[in-house]
Amino acid sequence: MADTLTEIENVRGSMGRPIAGQSLTNDPENPAPFEQAPQFTDVHDALEYLWSRFIEPEAYQNILAAVADGTPVMDLVQVTLYHGFTEGMWNPDLMLMLAEPATYMIMALAERQDIPMTIYNGELEDETDEEMLFGKTLSDDKIKRLKRSKESGTIPKGILTSEMEQDLENVEDLDIPPPVDSLMARPERPVTDQQSLMAAPNGANQ
Repeated sequence: MADTLTEIENVRGSMGRPIAGQSLTNDPENPAPFEQAPQFTDVHDALEYLWSRFIEPEAYQNILAAVADGTPVMDLVQVTLYHGFTEGMWNPDLMLMLAEPATYMIMALAERQDIPMTIYNGELEDETDEEMLFGKTLSDDKIKRLKRSKESGTIPKGILTSEMEQDLENVEDLDIPPPVDSLMARPERPVTDQQSLMAAPNGANQ
């Protein structure tokens, strides 16, 4: 599995922190992907794209292995969406709009495989600190809805289209062992050469 925690920390460290002098050194003739018009401007189109990526076999296996290993779902969502932003897939406003439904999508995939999940950092410790998403405070109502969905094992209506629900029924069953420790623990993981949640698992190309 990818070194997910390292990737998450890299994303957290880079969000909202432009490199000093970046605007002076960027080539106006060759703008970065996120400096151009985004590929997606409609939330529904972007969610369909995200779902198609989530259920790709390699990404599907990596994401659910990370969930089973105790990585909070919302951390995975932030990594995925921020990467999409840097690639010019969506702008920051749309990125924020995608966060909640994308969280439910990963929850649905984990539920399909009966994988215990942690939604956000501090959830199991019952911390009272506000949960942050891309530097924005997540409302108590949204957190409560996510918790209710996790406890009931159901996803709110309207998140998944009928086509997505059919995809969910047809996804491959995975044999992912449960974590040795509880989801509250963060056991040390050996660093692998995988760099992305969307990368193929080790040995896939051999």
